[in-house]
Amino acid sequence: MATSCPAAYRARNPRATPLYRLFETYFEEVRGQWEERFERRFGFWRGIVDEQVCRYLDCGLYENGFARIRCPECAEEYLLAFSCKTRELCPSCSAKRSAGTAALLAEEVLEDVGHAQWVFVIPKMLRPYFLHHRELLGGLARAAWETVLELMSAADDEEGMRPGMVAVVQTAGDLANWHPHVHAIVSRGGWTRGGKWIPVAFVDEASAELLFRHKVMRLLQDEGLLSEERTELLLSWRHTGFSVHNRVYVEPEDQAAVERLARYIMRPPISLERMAWDGAGEVCYRKKRRHDTAARQRGEEESFDTREFLARVLMHVPEPRRHLVRYCGWYSNVSRGKRRKADAELGLLAPAGFGGPSCDDRDRTPNARVLRRSWAQLIKRIYEVDPLVCPSCGGEMKVVAFITEHEVVDKILRHLKRLNERARERGPPGNEGLKAVS
Repeated sequence: MATSCPAAYRARNPRATPLYRLFETYFEEVRGQWEERFERRFGFWRGIVDEQVCRYLDCGLYENGFARIRCPECAEEYLLAFSCKTRELCPSCSAKRSAGTAALLAEEVLEDVGHAQWVFVIPKMLRPYFLHHRELLGGLARAAWETVLELMSAADDEEGMRPGMVAVVQTAGDLANWHPHVHAIVSRGGWTRGGKWIPVAFVDEASAELLFRHKVMRLLQDEGLLSEERTELLLSWRHTGFSVHNRVYVEPEDQAAVERLARYIMRPPISLERMAWDGAGEVCYRKKRRHDTAARQRGEEESFDTREFLARVLMHVPEPRRHLVRYCGWYSNVSRGKRRKADAELGLLAPAGFGGPSCDDRDRTPNARVLRRSWAQLIKRIYEVDPLVCPSCGGEMKVVAFITEHEVVDKILRHLKRLNERARERGPPGNEGLKAVS
């Protein structure tokens, strides 16, 4: 038995968050007013939104079922509510999804080479096209990849040299406004067809901006959305609004920085830490990085009508069956699959590091690598508390049952309610029985 007990995991209480209360209070009203009030600015109402919101409002509630987690050593037990696993809408599930993808990138996708963060931005005048034609968001990511590929290839004479790139199209700006842009992790160099690494230390941002601008405008022209007149108007401006930034680097040996960067580029559009709502009045939302009082006084915090802010949130719900993360070049699924197949035929293993399993993992099956990103590991990565470590004795807890039948769920919750009432009447220490962690 452990001499000291670790910190206890406390599950979230979704009803206590301002975003949940906002949806619970105003969603039906916003839905009814959408065509008249919001359609022109935020696009047509999409059927996928209803399903996603219903799942989000059920997320983390014990009434919808839960898992029983028990310590075999001391019989300590608690309940863990099911999650909705929606994409982008639920901040908790989005954080776990980001942590899982970041772990995948750091452990199995990215090679042991230097990487840079690339950010591709388009002007305000062109952003509505991607709001009303969301299928073009994939074309925006493709334009970013083609820009990287052409400039990297031009930096070296080796034929067939390809960099590796992982790209995410973000649609939200600092204040939840519609701001489609691409965040990408790009290798600082590329590989030849034979697998030889060729470093490229520098790519000119100005050249990248010009090339990216050409590709985005060509994309919109090919779709018949951008006329020659609007093209000439945009090009006549001194600052066209296009931007490419690639000056954030991570070193090969800094795996923690790579994982942090991966989680950053996959962040959800809405941050609960920057949102405040007291249940009445307007919603306050802060811009990134500036959370101090002086910054708020300089206008870094803005207030929104509750329905307006909710409409902004709904605008960022992604389309179904649309990829949120895109793997390009050396990091594409096809390229990685071919390398795994070649290694398997030769009886070789990928080297330890970002591109392959560590020495401790080489005897494990692929299922073992999946288990490393199970729900418990994801929670540990996010909150730095292991939910399967017993808070009483420090032993390993087990999932002993999944309760989904409504009658059984209601019976257990009523029993817990009675226990809690008795505990409050008795006073401390009243801690017996199951605990619904909230």
